[in-house]
Amino acid sequence: MSDLSPTEREVANLIIDSLALEDISAADIAPGEALFNDGLGLDSIDALELAMAISQQYGFQLKSDDPNNAKIFSSLRELTNHIEAQRQN
Repeated sequence: MSDLSPTEREVANLIIDSLALEDISAADIAPGEALFNDGLGLDSIDALELAMAISQQYGFQLKSDDPNNAKIFSSLRELTNHIEAQRQN
């Protein structure tokens, strides 16, 4: 369990809803925990689905050829920080 900011909780719920992660709640996702592989266990298909959900929810696209994707998708906190930065542009 972890303390999430309101935006981290919102993004965690987006991850859960868009990927149909039935056995996980937002509070189960540690902000600094890896989203892929050993962490939450997401894979490349999940990344595509999540990118589409983010595009629909927040109105900007995450491009597959962005060299920063590994960092952006590394954790809930990094993903939330990227979304917040894009919202301000």
